[in-house]
Amino acid sequence: MNTKNKTGKFRIIFRFLKGNIRFFVGTLLFSVLFTACNALIPQIVKYTADHILVLDGIPDGLNVRQTLFLAALLVAASAVLSGVFNYLSKMCLAKGSENFLKSIRDTLYHHTQYLPFSWHVKHQTGEIIQRCTSDVEVIRNFVCRQLPEVFRICFLIVLYLGIMFSMNVQITLAAAAFFPVIIGYSCYFYSRIGKRFQDADEAEGALSSTVQENLTGVRVVRAFGREKYEIDRFDEKNNAYSNLWVYLGKLMSVYWASGHLITNLQVLVVMVTGVAFAVNGQITLGEFMAFISYNASLTWPVRSLGRIISDMSKAGVSMERVAYILEAEEEDAAVKCEAKSTDRNENAENIAKKKKAGQSEATLDYKIPARTAEQTSEDSENKGCGEKQTLGPVSGMKPAMDGDICFRDVSFGYSPDHPVLKNINFTIPSGSTFAILGTTGSGKSTLVHLLNRLYDLPEDCGSITIGGTDIRDIDRQYLRQNIGMVLQEPFLFSRTIRENIGITKEKLLDEEIRHAAEIACVDESILHFTDGYDTIVGERGVTLSGGQKQRVAVAVSMICGKDLLVFDEPTSGLDFDSMAQVAGLIRHLSDMGKVIFIVTHDFEFVCRTCSRVLHFDEGEMPDDVPVAMEALPKLRELFSVSNRKER
Repeated sequence: MNTKNKTGKFRIIFRFLKGNIRFFVGTLLFSVLFTACNALIPQIVKYTADHILVLDGIPDGLNVRQTLFLAALLVAASAVLSGVFNYLSKMCLAKGSENFLKSIRDTLYHHTQYLPFSWHVKHQTGEIIQRCTSDVEVIRNFVCRQLPEVFRICFLIVLYLGIMFSMNVQITLAAAAFFPVIIGYSCYFYSRIGKRFQDADEAEGALSSTVQENLTGVRVVRAFGREKYEIDRFDEKNNAYSNLWVYLGKLMSVYWASGHLITNLQVLVVMVTGVAFAVNGQITLGEFMAFISYNASLTWPVRSLGRIISDMSKAGVSMERVAYILEAEEEDAAVKCEAKSTDRNENAENIAKKKKAGQSEATLDYKIPARTAEQTSEDSENKGCGEKQTLGPVSGMKPAMDGDICFRDVSFGYSPDHPVLKNINFTIPSGSTFAILGTTGSGKSTLVHLLNRLYDLPEDCGSITIGGTDIRDIDRQYLRQNIGMVLQEPFLFSRTIRENIGITKEKLLDEEIRHAAEIACVDESILHFTDGYDTIVGERGVTLSGGQKQRVAVAVSMICGKDLLVFDEPTSGLDFDSMAQVAGLIRHLSDMGKVIFIVTHDFEFVCRTCSRVLHFDEGEMPDDVPVAMEALPKLRELFSVSNRKER
């Protein structure tokens, strides 16, 4: 991780503390008072012992019984106050801790929603979940529990050593001489095990990813009898994770054993020195008892300080892992190139002027961004680490989405040396249905990803326009809300059918949901379920058939009134009757003026639904064939070759 990220992780933590600072101040204040009350008790014991043994030291008018009663009363009062301050400290810590934890989780969840699609592709879901849960909990434990404890321990050490120095310098020096050894050894140990904790966290992320992947694909595992393979795969990850923690356990055992030995030696030195001074009359019995009490009260906190310092290794690793997510640039944080953005905005203004003049090409209803790319970039830099996650989508144009779709000289690759699309040119008129044909790796998916800006087309790699507006100038969220994506394997949430259909809008009427389902030809199927629209579809829509999930996904698009629809292999896994039903649905949508992309290898389906076929081969588009009688031989040949290559 670079230096910026290393320093950024602390700024991120401080940012989350800001809103809860009063709780942590209260925690520290009451901890100080709690420690001070506890420090009074050895002094009461010292005073009592010395004045009982030296009877002439008892104040006038008091006897031994009265002196003991007074001492007991003072101890009780100190204990009560100590309990009250400890309670208040814990209450403040609990409120601050939970608010801190909630703030981190909310920010992480919000931020991941706006991270680019390419970022999610590169990272496993289990690893992200592990960073957002286990690592966040480690950070909470360190920041909200261990750091306040460090402050309390440091205050306790200073206070107790100050009192001990006031009673006897030599014994105090003998006791304090061991503290740097204990703390120094802990720091040395911390530097040795930091990498081990990082390895353990990465192994935990890999284990979580394996479990998540297996549970998601449980049907595939069962269908192919791969249970033993998956069990062995899990065992391998689990053993690696366990072995790392066994090794860490060995290291921690060495640390605690060594610390225990050093602590016992320190207690021995203090007792021997104290007894020698007491026998020689250099300290009183009460002072000796107070020394033993203060030293015993210091021993465990000093060891705990060493433990907390050693735990910093794990906390530091977790901070870096969480900071890695928060430092990831949001999708719209790196906005458009200034020069070409300005050119396109000028073009948009010209279109607006034509609209006022009543010219046909100005059918756009858009908003000029209130903020420029430069302003947004500056704000992002000024806010620093941890602030970028609060940025939402940058405001852009919001044109009508029912115009022609034009790809002009589009070239694109995920890396400079491996182009996926090469000089693609075509136009899809409004209200038409086009099929996209090609083998795996021909660029079909990339074309779709560029269209809805899952990946942004570089400025010098051509243009994609809708109704004459470059999609790079269109508000990203608005664009996606107006492009219906019906994937080969539609994803449904484990909610009711009603909630899934209406997931893109709030407070939809039942009539609207029913109407969308009727258009998608799935209303009748839904009503056959016992609970109808209130049927829980299960994880990933397991309750529904493949065709039903496809049509529910279409219904979702209908709710949004999308003018541009993309179907990815819509007939995959469907029988002939279901295919014919989906084909009828697409023809109906086309008659409604929708622009429809269909990625498919189904020749008959294309003949029933499409007007043209765009054939892709190794990133190029060698063929643009109309679906007409005279072109059927050519189409059969293209589909035959493509299907043969696919197999």
